[in-house]
Amino acid sequence: MSADSADKGFVLGPENAYHWQGDSGTLLPVPKVSRVPLAMLKGIDQVRNILVTNTEQFARGHGANNALLWGARGMGKSSLVKAIHAEIEARDGFARLVLIEIAREDLETLPLLMRAISGQEARFIVFCDDLSFDSGETSYKSLKTILDGGLEGRPDNVLFYATSNRRHLMPREMIENERSTAINPGEAVEEKVSLSDRFGLWLGFHNSDQDNYLAMVSGYAEYYGLEIDAETLRARAIEWSATRGARSGRVAIQLVRTLAGEEGKAVS
Repeated sequence: MSADSADKGFVLGPENAYHWQGDSGTLLPVPKVSRVPLAMLKGIDQVRNILVTNTEQFARGHGANNALLWGARGMGKSSLVKAIHAEIEARDGFARLVLIEIAREDLETLPLLMRAISGQEARFIVFCDDLSFDSGETSYKSLKTILDGGLEGRPDNVLFYATSNRRHLMPREMIENERSTAINPGEAVEEKVSLSDRFGLWLGFHNSDQDNYLAMVSGYAEYYGLEIDAETLRARAIEWSATRGARSGRVAIQLVRTLAGEEGKAVS
């Protein structure tokens, strides 16, 4: 799908997930999305429920907010977005829901993408993973325009979801640098930081405690049918997290892949 073809009445293909190719202005179908079932994502119940409700409202054509999922690495931010899309897409009673992934480097082409999909009957979640900006970058202005409305505005059938390790999408030292070098420091910093304010939902993902981490490991092991007793699994999980220096969903699934391999089983 190209922007030109969209303007000429392009009919969206059967796939419900795409990569946006900013250099060519095309949507590349993704027949099989790499994701896990929503039920497997443990320890993030509150933010999961908020994002599910927001996405359900959007899929029904009701009011919904753009969402920024920020916080600790490996806690399931991008997995949650993809899992919720699959969950709602599989249900009855909702409009067709299409997930489009856009790379940070392609954000300057967001207006082109908006025009390409605004006339479609489906509803779209435009998703940017690992969003952040460094000093000197200007692509954030295209995103700000879309989130803010701008002249064309964000189409009614589009939401923007993003994940980031940074709550304000910029490292603190970059914000301070903007403050110290700007002619009007207050306005310069406000323009950078205010991008986060354009997201109606801020959903925080924090480092997991041991109980949540062990619940993740147990849930993954049960889902994949691992034949390991609870005490051994607990001991392996604690040892594994100690060697990684972290407790997260990513660490948990990495352990389960190892355990599955020891049992001769495959885990995606």
